[in-house]
Amino acid sequence: MNYATIGTSMITERFIEAAAESGRLKLKAIYSRDLEKATRLANQYEVKLVFNQLEKLANCEEIEVVYIASPNSIHYEQAIFLMEHGKHIICEKPMFTGMKEWETAFETARKNDVFLFEAMRTIHAPNFKLLKDSLGRVGQIRNVNLQYMKYSSRYDQYLDGEIPNIFSAKFAGGALVDLGIYPLYMAIALFGEPESSVYVPVMLKSGVDGGGTLVLQYNDFVCTIVCSKITDSYGSNEILGEKGNIIFPGSGTVEKIEYIDRETKVCEPFSVEQANNDMVYEIETFTGIIQTGDEERYLELTNLSGQVLKVMEEARKASGIVFGPDKS
Repeated sequence: MNYATIGTSMITERFIEAAAESGRLKLKAIYSRDLEKATRLANQYEVKLVFNQLEKLANCEEIEVVYIASPNSIHYEQAIFLMEHGKHIICEKPMFTGMKEWETAFETARKNDVFLFEAMRTIHAPNFKLLKDSLGRVGQIRNVNLQYMKYSSRYDQYLDGEIPNIFSAKFAGGALVDLGIYPLYMAIALFGEPESSVYVPVMLKSGVDGGGTLVLQYNDFVCTIVCSKITDSYGSNEILGEKGNIIFPGSGTVEKIEYIDRETKVCEPFSVEQANNDMVYEIETFTGIIQTGDEERYLELTNLSGQVLKVMEEARKASGIVFGPDKS
């Protein structure tokens, strides 16, 4: 299938490279409001079609799928417009800022007979599936600790007096929606929707969270998620059960998994090798659904996306984080 990209950041380049590796998508066009940036990226990947007007991209009959990696706050309007023109959408996380946008967007996808996906590479990778299948080894789960903390290079710009998009409430930035979404997606994909949640943010003067702690309450255990864009962490994630523990580093990707038996204290590694660019797995999933019309799998991903966004929206609003799109 032929696809176009919106956005010219590093994540776009990673997607382009993963798409080429998968062999499932062929890059046909680059879009950016900045024509110079679009042209530069197009030249890098030897792409002939370049757009800086969304209408021209939407009306291009060669394009079947559009990958959106623009600022968070404009995902919705771009996705709606393109779906109304018959394009399938793969949208970077966070796909939308609130459930009102989410509901309208998926209804638009249904009406126009197209698919809408949220790009969350972690849950499509082989090691995540292995992790999920191995939860029974720990016995009754009692605590889960997940984290994603990575100092942002753009935080230096913020400290110098600028407000980059990722630290702007107007552009729907902050730690929870940018990094916390990874462990939150992981938690809900593993354990389902929590009974309740509360978020305690580390607020910045720009009106967004530089970091924070999200607590998810389940029936018989608690999941604690810590995220930050203003500090680094070198700790691991841990699922603590009555029979043993599963430990793995990172929530952006699952590369190494270990099981420690409570009684024997024996540590057993059991992860598998994955592609270096794990975005290839989400691309395989999405294109497979489009080509086969797998409504059951699509509904699973759709529901998961909605559950994650519902928790995230309620958590940030309860802690006083208000985005630009919330006011419209």
